[in-house]
Amino acid sequence: MLHDRVLVRQDGGEGERRSSAGIVIPATASVGRRLSWATAVGIGPNVRSIIVGDRVLFDPDDRSEVELHGREYVLLRERDVHAVAASRVESDGTGLYL
Repeated sequence: MLHDRVLVRQDGGEGERRSSAGIVIPATASVGRRLSWATAVGIGPNVRSIIVGDRVLFDPDDRSEVELHGREYVLLRERDVHAVAASRVESDGTGLYL
C-alpha cells in the first residue's frame, strides 16, 4: 500500500437485507445515497487514524474495486473515509485534521 491508501473488505453483500421490523428489502430496491461499512485489511504508511482491523464507513459510489487472490476489495484514500468504528477512538475528539 502506498501513501494514504486504505484497502478494505466490505462486511456484508450487496444483496437483500432486513429492516429492524423484519421486513425483507430486496437488493433491487431503490434507496437514497447510502454509506457502507467495511473492514480495513491494509493501510499505507501515511494513514494516521486507521489501523488494520478497524471498521470504516465510506461512500460506495466513490470507490475503486480490486480483486486479489479471488477476493473483492475496495481501495480508498483516507480522506474518503467518513468514520472509524474502533474502541481506541476518543469520544471527545472532533476527528478533523488538515
